[in-house]
Amino acid sequence: MSPDLDAIASQVSSALAEDLGVGDVSASLIEPSRRGRAILLTRQAGVLAGRAWAETAFRLLDPACNLRWSADDGEEILAGQQLCVIEGQARAMLSAERTALNFLQLLSGVATSTRHYVDSIAGTGARLLDTRKTLPGLRLAQKYAVRMGGGHNHRLGLYDMVMLKENHITAAGGIQASVALARQQHPGLTVEVEVETLEQLEQALAADADRIMLDNFGLEDMRLAVEKNQGRAILEASGGLELNQLRQVAETGVDDISVGALTKTIIPLDLSLRFE
Repeated sequence: MSPDLDAIASQVSSALAEDLGVGDVSASLIEPSRRGRAILLTRQAGVLAGRAWAETAFRLLDPACNLRWSADDGEEILAGQQLCVIEGQARAMLSAERTALNFLQLLSGVATSTRHYVDSIAGTGARLLDTRKTLPGLRLAQKYAVRMGGGHNHRLGLYDMVMLKENHITAAGGIQASVALARQQHPGLTVEVEVETLEQLEQALAADADRIMLDNFGLEDMRLAVEKNQGRAILEASGGLELNQLRQVAETGVDDISVGALTKTIIPLDLSLRFE
C-alpha cells in the first residue's frame, strides 16, 4: 500500500502552518531571490522512511525546488551517509527544514525500530504487526513506516476489522454471541477475538473466529494455544512484548506478534540538513 499523496499534503500543510504561523521571521532576513543548496545527512545507521513527506514540505513552499535522493524508503542507511541534495529558494528551504526533518526523523525512527523487531524473529515464520497506538493524525504515516521496516499492518482503524475485546464481549453477551452478531452485521470483515485464558480460546475456536489474540499469555500457554488451535484460526500474541522476548514468543508457533511500541515508543533517527 503506497502512501496517500492527498493525506501527505494535508499532514504536511498542517505541520507547516503550525511552524510558520504568520511568517518565518528568521528566514525573512534572506533575500527572496537568493538560491540555496543543502545536503541531508544521517548521523546514525537506520532505515529510511518518509521521503514523500519531506519532499512535500519543501515543494509546498518552493514548487520548483529540486531534490536528488541517494537512498530509497525501506533502505538501510549508514552513519555519515549523504541522503539527499536539495536546491531551490534559500528562504523556502530554511522555512521547510524543520517540518521536513520532523517527518523524516520520526518515520525513519519507526522503520528502524521495526527492522530490529523483524530481525529478531527472522526464520520463525511469525509476522510482526503494529497496532492502533499511533500519534494522533499520523496513523497512516506511521503504518507506512512500519511496512518500510519490514513489518505488517494490523487493522487501520475501527472500520476494517471486527475486533472483539473484553469490553465488547461483556457488553454483547459473551464470545459466542458477539462473534455471531459480527458475522450477521459485518459479513465481509475479518473477526478477531481477544482472549485472556485457554478456556476463552476454546470458546473463540468454537465460535469460529478468524483470528484470536492471546492477550498476556505466558510462553507455555502460548504453546498450548497453538496445539489446541491446530491451524483453525490465526493466532496473535500481544500484550507488552519487548524486543528481547520476541524470539521465544515466535518459537511457540504463533502466527503473528503485535507490538504497540513500534508506533508508540519512538526514537527519531538523527538526521541533519547542512547548507553549502
